Amino acid sequence: MNCGKAVAVLGDQMFFLLVKSRTICRRLPGTAPVLSRSQHTAAERDSPGGSDTAEKPRLRAIDLARKIRQEKAKTRSETRTQDRDPPVSGSQQRVTELKRFTAQLQNVHPNVLAKHLHRTLLYRDKDVVILNKPYGVPVREESGVTTVTSVLPVLCKMLDGLKTKTDTELLPCLGLEKDSSGALLLARSEAVLEHILSLSRSNQVERKYWVITVGVPVPSEGLIDIPIIEREVTGPKPHFKMTLSPLFRMNEAGDGMTKVRSHRQAHAAATKYRVLDSSYGCSLVELQPLTGVKHQMRVHMAYALACPILGDHKYSHWSKLAPQKLPDRVLKKLGLEQSKSRYLPLHLHARQLALPGRSQSDVAVSCPMPKYFIKTLNRLQLTFPEDKNDE
Repeated sequence: MNCGKAVAVLGDQMFFLLVKSRTICRRLPGTAPVLSRSQHTAAERDSPGGSDTAEKPRLRAIDLARKIRQEKAKTRSETRTQDRDPPVSGSQQRVTELKRFTAQLQNVHPNVLAKHLHRTLLYRDKDVVILNKPYGVPVREESGVTTVTSVLPVLCKMLDGLKTKTDTELLPCLGLEKDSSGALLLARSEAVLEHILSLSRSNQVERKYWVITVGVPVPSEGLIDIPIIEREVTGPKPHFKMTLSPLFRMNEAGDGMTKVRSHRQAHAAATKYRVLDSSYGCSLVELQPLTGVKHQMRVHMAYALACPILGDHKYSHWSKLAPQKLPDRVLKKLGLEQSKSRYLPLHLHARQLALPGRSQSDVAVSCPMPKYFIKTLNRLQLTFPEDKNDE
């Protein structure tokens, strides 16, 4: 009897609570309906993004496109800001400039290089074309790299007109090293190429280079006439370098020279030089090679005059492969630390080119210096003549 009364009382209480909860729901129209645990889970599963995304408005395609454009614009703005912001120190800024410069024309699209060469055209006629070759671009074919030779067909069409069919070609005559810049001579036919090579062998093609050297040559003007030979450098990293193979040596008494037998693999090499200016232990030197041996000017300056070219990391040491070691005063003027000297480019520029014309007056061209060369001259306070060509 007591148990029956208790069950009846409990049932009345449950009914009262249920009625009360329904009343509250009616009084609060914004209140979500009460769901059981299984019903709540099913609702979350059926909703695309759960209970949170169900309350958000659906994103339209036009809104999504607008959001993507805004994010791209923000990324470009941040990139420009980072490029404008200077590095922490002057030396870091200088290193950043050199890194950016040495990579500016590496692995570019052939059409980009062809347009650049077309803009820097120095001279053209029916026989020859002279270009201003940029630093870091090889002339001959090289695997995986855009070269001058590879873009010559495109450049030829640019010179003759893109809509004009042409059978002419451009052929490199007197090449330049990859890490040098300046006047590059091209022939427009095989016959012209053979003629120029004949002029070069008879020393009728005049080429003058400007270099910045670490050290001051003594005497300030002269002729280096020392044969050059290629030898292997032994050590942890064996490699080959060009070096001197002199025909004379000091006698035992030390008061004269004795002629020695020349090596059969040595190449005759002669280079005229003239110091144009010197400051802070560096010099601006004009070089005129009378022969065409591989790395001739670099070897003569480094090993014959003990004044290596600035940025010549190969011939600044004989027994090892290492970045060029520079005096402290030079590093200070250049705004570099010794550990960052490896980023210095080779300062060797083909400044002037002259050759006799076949059917008209002689050809003579003076090539403007690249910006990095001029900037180094300014930092070292070296002056040069004919600055009107380099404005």
